[in-house]
This record gives sequence, C-alpha cells and structure tokens, in this order.
Amino acid sequence: MRLFATGLLLAMAAAFLLLRRLAVLHPAWGGPLGYALAFAEAAMVGGLADWFAVTALFRRPLGLPIPHTAIIPVNKDRIADSMARFLHDNFLTPQVVARRLRGFNLAASVGAFLSDPRRDEQSRIRAGAAGLLADVLQSLDPEQMGGMVKAGLRRQLGKVDLAPLLGQMLANAIADKRHLPVLESLLRKVGETVEANEPMIREMIHQRASTIMRWTGLDERLANGVLDGTYRLLAEVIVQADHPLRGRIDEALARLADDLRNDPVMRRKVERVKLELLENPAVAAWLDAMWERARAALLRAVRNPDQALAGSLGESIAHLGRALGEDARLQVLVNRFARRTLVGVVSRYGAEIVRLVSETVKRWDAGTVADRIEGAVGRDLQFIRVNGTLVGGLVGLAIHAVDRWL
Repeated sequence: MRLFATGLLLAMAAAFLLLRRLAVLHPAWGGPLGYALAFAEAAMVGGLADWFAVTALFRRPLGLPIPHTAIIPVNKDRIADSMARFLHDNFLTPQVVARRLRGFNLAASVGAFLSDPRRDEQSRIRAGAAGLLADVLQSLDPEQMGGMVKAGLRRQLGKVDLAPLLGQMLANAIADKRHLPVLESLLRKVGETVEANEPMIREMIHQRASTIMRWTGLDERLANGVLDGTYRLLAEVIVQADHPLRGRIDEALARLADDLRNDPVMRRKVERVKLELLENPAVAAWLDAMWERARAALLRAVRNPDQALAGSLGESIAHLGRALGEDARLQVLVNRFARRTLVGVVSRYGAEIVRLVSETVKRWDAGTVADRIEGAVGRDLQFIRVNGTLVGGLVGLAIHAVDRWL
C-alpha cells in the first residue's frame, strides 16, 4: 500500500509536468488541458500533504528535524501511560468487569467449546491461546513461579476450614451410599492382609497359649477357629447388605461426620493436623513434585492441544462441556463463581496489570514502538494518502471549473 500510494503521487507529479509541457507547446489545448492540469496539480499537493502527515507520525520526513514530527517515538512514554489508563478505565475496573459479565453466559460458551473444540473458528482461537500460554509458561522462572504457586496454595489451604468440609462430604457420601464400595474394598483388603499374615497370627496364638493347650494341640484348633471366624465375618459383611456390623459402621461414620461439622474439639484437632501436614517437609516435597508435573503436563498440553484433547481425557472434557451447556443450575453457579473471581482479580491486581503494560511499552525503544503501531494501522494510513491524492485532485478540478465559469 505504501508503494501504491507513492506511485500514485509520482504519477500525479509526472502528469503535472507532462501537462504543463503540453500546455506550452499547444496553447490551443489550454481549455481541456486546464482541467487536467488543475486535477494533477491539486492531487500532487494533496498527496504530498498527506504523505507528510502520515510520515510525521512515525519518523522525521526526509530525516529533517522539523518540529512536531516523529510524534509517536518522541511521545512514547506518554503513549504508554495513556494506553495503560485506557486499559484500566475501560476494561480493568471491577464495575466494568461486573457489567460486561452480567449478561454473558460464560459457562455455556465454555461448554460449547469443550464439547466440540475442533470447530474451525475455535481451533484458531485454541491454537493462538495455546501458543501464547506456552510462551508465557516457558518464559517464567520455574523456581520463582513454583514458589509463588506453592505459597499461594499453602495460604489457601490454611484458610480452608477443613473439618466441616470433610464432615459434609462424608455425610453426603453416606446418604447416597457412595461409601459402600470403599467399605467393601477396605474389608477385602483386611481379609487379604489377614491371609498374608496367617503364619504370624498362628505364632502369636501359639506363644500366648498355655502349656497344656500346646501339648494337646488346642492352640492350633484355636488359631484355625480365629482365622476361619474372621474370614467368615468379613465375607458376611461384604455379601450381606443388612449385616448388623454394617449398620454399626454406618452409625460410627455418621457420628464422625456430625462431629466434624459441629464438635469444636474435633474441628480443632483436624485444624491442628492440617497445619502440621502443611509444615511437614514431606508435604513440601510433594507440592514441589506436583507443581513440576503439572507444569510439564500443561506445557505438553498447550504445545499440542489436539493431542491433549484425545482419548479418555478428551471424552471427559467433552462430557463436562455438555454438562455445562445443558445444566442451567450449573451454569448459574459457574457464571457466579467466574464473575466473583474475575472481579476480585481485577480489584486486587488491575493496577499491577496496567503498570506492567505501561512499563513494558516504556522499555521498548522508540523505533520498536513506531514499527509496531505502523504495522498495526499502516495499511489504513496509506489509504489516507491515496484518498488525499484523489480528493485533492477533485477539489482542484472543482475550483478550476468554478473559476472558469465565473
């Protein structure tokens, strides 16, 4: 577009020179040539004026130190502050974010994307977002970022009142009978443990039996009875849904759930155990390993989003997307959570984000700023030059016509 606009300006200059020469050589052609000459002259003036105006935005025209030129490089810092203020005032205030999110069904949009992420328009969005996220993750200091993530996770876990949460989860599991598979699996594991340690159990019974029992062999019969009774009891509890022992276990679990929710002593015990675990070096090492695995997995996923969405993971994500798209109550919960989270993030970190934008632009050299802005809007600015050339020519033609008629 720059070449086209410059070529059009040169064409008008060449036409002007040619028409002036023809007007001198052929005075009889003055009438018709006057209109063409007026058009070419005014077009040349309009094209030169707009060339100067467009060039003065980004650099010194012809390298001359003309005042009020190279406007963008000279005012780079002021532009950076203006961009930051614009971003903050129009996008990163809690009121703006809340207002923009109020009528936006984020959950439904996310659900549509997750249920069918390979649609063409969404593939481009996913590829661009994945590349950006991968670059950001790659550029961050792993140790510093990991420390921030782990410290934030510890703080959030420290704030969680864990006992009522565990009590509610346990109560819900008992009410829906989701604890039964766990109970049955635990009973089977107890049976396998007893079976694996039969020789030790027999030896313990043999050592504690009296001498008479050992002489008569009653200790062996006692060991067999204990083991057989244990196996039979475990099998009955696993098989019989109405076994009395199951009822007592359910009662004990229900009391535990109630204590976790309502007993201050139990809640203090759980809180103390939680804090001890968070301070344990083994938990810190586990968090380190978990962060590294999560970071590596996230990098692999964003580098190859199509592969990450394949297989069972892709099916699970698609199922989640369909649930988000179809369940109105879930949408309300997700949208409310997203709105509150984003408003909180903007309220807490909005000023930091815009300061990051401002400082980043200020660190760029003046030439980089001018090149990036020109690369974004330069094509339209060259259209201004083209329009200036043509409109200038038409205005010159109109002025010449009015002058001739009057």
